[in-house]
Amino acid sequence: MKTHEKFLDYIKMETTSDPHSNTHPSSKSQLVFAKKLFEELKALSLSNVILTELGYVYGTIEANTTKKFDTIGLLAHMDTASDFSGTNILPRIIENYNGKDVILNEKLNIVMKVKEFPFLENLKGESLIVTDGTTLLGADDKAGIAEIMSLIEHLNNHPEVEHGEIKICFTPDEEIGEGPLYFDNDYFTVDYAYTVDGGAHNIVNFENFNAASAKVTINGVNIHPGSAKGHMINSISLANEFDSLLPKNKRPELTEKYEGFNHLNEIKGNVEKTEMYYIIRNHSEELFEEQKTDFINIKSALDKKYGKDTINLEIRNSYLNMAEIINENPRCLEVATAAIKSLGSIPTYEPIRGGTDGAQITLMGIPCPNIGTGGHNCHGKFECITIEEMERCVNVLINIVKEAKVL
Repeated sequence: MKTHEKFLDYIKMETTSDPHSNTHPSSKSQLVFAKKLFEELKALSLSNVILTELGYVYGTIEANTTKKFDTIGLLAHMDTASDFSGTNILPRIIENYNGKDVILNEKLNIVMKVKEFPFLENLKGESLIVTDGTTLLGADDKAGIAEIMSLIEHLNNHPEVEHGEIKICFTPDEEIGEGPLYFDNDYFTVDYAYTVDGGAHNIVNFENFNAASAKVTINGVNIHPGSAKGHMINSISLANEFDSLLPKNKRPELTEKYEGFNHLNEIKGNVEKTEMYYIIRNHSEELFEEQKTDFINIKSALDKKYGKDTINLEIRNSYLNMAEIINENPRCLEVATAAIKSLGSIPTYEPIRGGTDGAQITLMGIPCPNIGTGGHNCHGKFECITIEEMERCVNVLINIVKEAKVL
């Protein structure tokens, strides 16, 4: 199968991760998908193919030469984000896309507009894969998996391409920050690695957010509204008050590039109890700590105002910025840069306004920047990708394998 055909096959399987689960993987569907990938790697004749009970899939492409090559790793994640439905994805291929607005769903009047997404003009003439407007597409990160699989097939079909040992890993639960939680560092003995989980084929990411999650639980007092005066504490109102006390300029819709944010991405409750779920992000470790302190101070202020333990606050770090470690180990950037240049493209280095498994894996001692899959607008109904860009990303992987030769 061609790369995009693999991709279209993979997105038939729903693999949404569950941020509220206490299991690993967080959803059973990821384990079903992992079993499929496990069988595919075995069929592709990789050695030491492993599927762990926690949903990690590993395999090794053995070196085919005695010449000196770096041992490299390639990773992609199996889950899709819980921000939007990943069930019953109905993709559509628009061949020779005209670079104009795309009607995703005429009945629901869902249109992907060039005015909102100017990059669409640059995709003119390519084969654009889109959703029907009711689900995400799943390019994040099943495109990465498909591209790694295509690389493996290419190496099998072209034994003249010399390469060193290459480790493969498909992880669960990246979208909830738990991808490397049970990652086997002992199996994945490499000089450096790449997560295949980014944007355009020529983009390399090695700076990411420091990240944390915050759960804010508001404990109210419910009573009949007719006799509520002096007794009722409406937890929904307090939730609004808590959110209003956070810096208003630190919201995703008001920030870009290196600017951090606090993002309220879920709220549920009633008068008696309300729960709010935030993600906290900043490239600067100092500013990141300040943002977490804001949450702690607001809790203290509202507890003082409404009574002790009115607010329960749980903050959990997810991952940290990998930039310092990558800069100390630049070989992985040099190889990726050369691989992109070999395609005649200009490498671009962009900070990630998010994170990847590679951020945590880098902190485990394996330098692991992020490279592109070709996807755009992840986590929502406007997610899209082109067939041609997926193939360019496969060619970057092929070139990385070649450039890993030690001169």
